[in-house]
Amino acid sequence: MSASLVSNAYLDEHSAKIRSKPVPWEGYQRAGLVTTEELGLIKKVDRQPRAKTESILVSDGQTYALLYLRLLKKLQRVDTMQCLLVLIADALLDHDERIPLFTRTVQSDPDLPHAPLLRTLETQDEFVQVKSAQILTILLSAESTPLQHHHLQPFLKALATLVQSTSANKRDVAVQCLEALLARPECRKAVWAIPGIIAGLVEILRHKPGPQMCYQVIFCLWLLSFEQDIAEQINKKFDIIPLLTSVAQEAAKEKVTRVIIATFRNLVTKAPSANLPAMLVSELLSFTKNLAAAKWSDEDILEDIQFVRDELERNFASLTTYDVYTSELASNHLSWTPVHESEEFWRENAHRLHERDFAQLKALIQLLDSNDPVTLAVAVHDVGQYVKHCERGKKVVTDLGAKARAMELMTHSDPDVRYHALLAVQELVSHPWTAA
Repeated sequence: MSASLVSNAYLDEHSAKIRSKPVPWEGYQRAGLVTTEELGLIKKVDRQPRAKTESILVSDGQTYALLYLRLLKKLQRVDTMQCLLVLIADALLDHDERIPLFTRTVQSDPDLPHAPLLRTLETQDEFVQVKSAQILTILLSAESTPLQHHHLQPFLKALATLVQSTSANKRDVAVQCLEALLARPECRKAVWAIPGIIAGLVEILRHKPGPQMCYQVIFCLWLLSFEQDIAEQINKKFDIIPLLTSVAQEAAKEKVTRVIIATFRNLVTKAPSANLPAMLVSELLSFTKNLAAAKWSDEDILEDIQFVRDELERNFASLTTYDVYTSELASNHLSWTPVHESEEFWRENAHRLHERDFAQLKALIQLLDSNDPVTLAVAVHDVGQYVKHCERGKKVVTDLGAKARAMELMTHSDPDVRYHALLAVQELVSHPWTAA
């Protein structure tokens, strides 16, 4: 993997400045931190033209790979770490064949090459953090065997911090690093174990980034969706289906739509029962029908669109209105679809919420703790409708704790939630108790 795969204008600009900055190598030698031999070697490449450095690396690359990493291990001044990281990245840039020079340094020191780079991730300097992340990604991505836990885990924890940072440069580099690493199955499983990474990716999408960042974030989600257990749980934990549907509806670039539909295809293939209900609620069927009628430069995207559309049609063509409602509950995401405000629906189906030990009613009541104000408003409205149309409703709802929660929602910050909570509480207090 080339260093250019993790690229960033901030890294390029600061690297150019750092190449011309002096580092007090002689001072390190006088302090006993650098040997005379190390001083002689580093002076040959310090602030030298690229052509000269390249010729030295061609003839003596292994010596310099070991030198750079040894110096990085023992020298902790920020400007010195910056210089060494630039020297390492420059050696690797467009020279994948030099990656083994750095990975073989473990034969001379078991801490190399990873430990010094992992340590630099902990510094407070932004350039040092993201440059280290770039280099670690290059080295780890090139490994031919599964990555060792003690190398991967601390790096992923650092990426979780970077991807959730307020710094655009940190987020950008972290997402690119994840793009490269998630091609490896062991990385997908390890990333899933660190919720902060996926939460960070989802948060980036919610803030509507530009098309390239949008594509890269969703590419990470697509790679994650190849894992069965992730495909089964990712929407339940992170509500990605309505978010990706919204992004696709606004996408200006075909590649963004393509990677979203490819992600949906994985979710449908790997875990249909976990994901199809949320796709129905997000009105993905009508959207995929529209997409199927459009013209695409890439034939693969049309095949994926048709697959997702056909699966949705096959699964939902025969659904009753109540089936649609329970699918919406299963998605943990409610919206003002016609069923909620249909008096006929509630007259005919309120009692069905009692089935299987009140399973659907309990699912509805759980949504009274949602963080989404629309879901909250619809859920508390539905509780009121249930009580209105079911003679046993008031006692059941009270016993399950929904009355107290509805009363709390009367002071919610969202006016729509407050309004529907008030109506629900009116139903709860106006109906007489009926023994269950």
